[in-house]
Amino acid sequence: MTTRRTFLQGAAALLLADRACASSPQVAPAPSRADLVLRGGAVFDGSGAPAVDADIAVTGGRISAIGPRLATRGGEEVDVRGLAIAPGFIDIHSHGDGSLSADPRAASVVRQGITTIIAGQDGGSRAPSRRDGGRQTMADVFAAIDSLRPAVNVASMVGLGTVRGVVVGADDRPATSDELDQMVALVSQALADGACGASTGLEYTPGAFAGREELIALCRPLAARGLPYATHMRNEDDLLMEAVDEAIAVATGAGCALQISHLKTQGPRNWPKIDTVLARIEETKAAGLDIAFDRYPYIAYQTGLSNLFPASSRDGGTAAFLARLADSDTGPALRAQAAAKAESIGGWDNVMIASVRAESDKAAEGQRLGTYANSLGSPPDVLTVALLTRSGGDVGMVGFAMNEDNLARILAHPLGMVCSDGGAFAIEGPARRGHPHPRGLGSFPRVLGHFVRDTKALTLEQAVWKMSGFPASRVRLGDGGRLRVGSAADVVAFDPATVADRATFTDPFQYPTGIPHVLVNGAFAVREGEQTDSRTGRAIRIRSR
Repeated sequence: MTTRRTFLQGAAALLLADRACASSPQVAPAPSRADLVLRGGAVFDGSGAPAVDADIAVTGGRISAIGPRLATRGGEEVDVRGLAIAPGFIDIHSHGDGSLSADPRAASVVRQGITTIIAGQDGGSRAPSRRDGGRQTMADVFAAIDSLRPAVNVASMVGLGTVRGVVVGADDRPATSDELDQMVALVSQALADGACGASTGLEYTPGAFAGREELIALCRPLAARGLPYATHMRNEDDLLMEAVDEAIAVATGAGCALQISHLKTQGPRNWPKIDTVLARIEETKAAGLDIAFDRYPYIAYQTGLSNLFPASSRDGGTAAFLARLADSDTGPALRAQAAAKAESIGGWDNVMIASVRAESDKAAEGQRLGTYANSLGSPPDVLTVALLTRSGGDVGMVGFAMNEDNLARILAHPLGMVCSDGGAFAIEGPARRGHPHPRGLGSFPRVLGHFVRDTKALTLEQAVWKMSGFPASRVRLGDGGRLRVGSAADVVAFDPATVADRATFTDPFQYPTGIPHVLVNGAFAVREGEQTDSRTGRAIRIRSR
């Protein structure tokens, strides 16, 4: 029987063997001229290998040479001695596409060194959707991204909650046979258009109303393409193990890879489950299922305030949900369930209001709900309903519910990778909105600063692998996530001694430090620590293998 220790030893050995061929920079005939040469950096190639001192030449948006003291002369040359040079970071679980139409600069994304985001997460994607009497496809979404000329590359999964909403609607019922066929066809079309996987948000509606057999059927098209099923599981606290087992059963039944989104043990009474959940994942990997997970580097999560209430209360959509909250027969029981949920994470002051739609409630943003309710002379559960009602159900919350030691173990685990689970923000302009979780502005530098440099939970080469080569391989990004000749010149230069997040839960609108240069497809998106006017990102369409 495979034990946890032998699994970890075996996993580490396999990773080292797989990366051995990349332990030194590629040696190829260097061109005499290049558009740009980065001189003298400590180059991490994204394979998990240690750094080597080398120059990198860039021509036509791609890496044209890597090696020590290249003879290549650049039209522009930048001295990066003392800096770590890595593949542009890939955010395997991002919501950064949500504000691109308003602000395609994606400032908080590129300033973290992220050059590619994987959107369409938690069961929600921009397509398929009904629009202008027709149906918007993933191909339409990718075309729209290209027309925006964003500062960051964007790939997307297809959200199975979105698919269910288009075909079945917001009702809590099984799909009919005909509806299931329609949904499978929509998933297949999205994958043909270039989606990089499929996602679920099983705590959200309407995805929460999908049964296991429906999920298996919708994930079967992933198998032939070698793409993963990414799931925000049905539960991340008291029923965590049951949710993990369901995720494994869906991927096994569909024959596809499994990506557990933002793995966590939520609520103090569930923190001890970390050993059991990691052991289950390791045993599943050893048994042959391609399984991995991701996590953002904070002990608080962000979701909708409506998620304090059971999914069944949201049957039929937002209007029906708000009506149940207002009803004298159903409202009290629902408020009691929300109070119990808040108590499970430590009480109402572990709930922070992140965003509201109603202008009259803007003062609530950034407030701890218990304290804020007390200042207004209102019971917290009553205020919760009032906030939701005035904002049409659209209220964001941050919940402080996780454990720092468990977080470090999840980030350092061989099957774990780094994500932000955040949006794209800016300290000014249309992308400065609400009071967001700091993960949208600081996740990747926080790992490099706090978890690598300060606490040494993982090494620098491990962190770079979890931010580049590992997520790229997960969603088949081709040459993405690696620094090698011929790959797209998505590159980040950072100072290992000073890189750090600055965004906090109190003051989230702060950019990180210690990341002076970021290249997206060969052009500076960030230079000398400041964002440029360059917007050279593109939509990434995944093609069949």
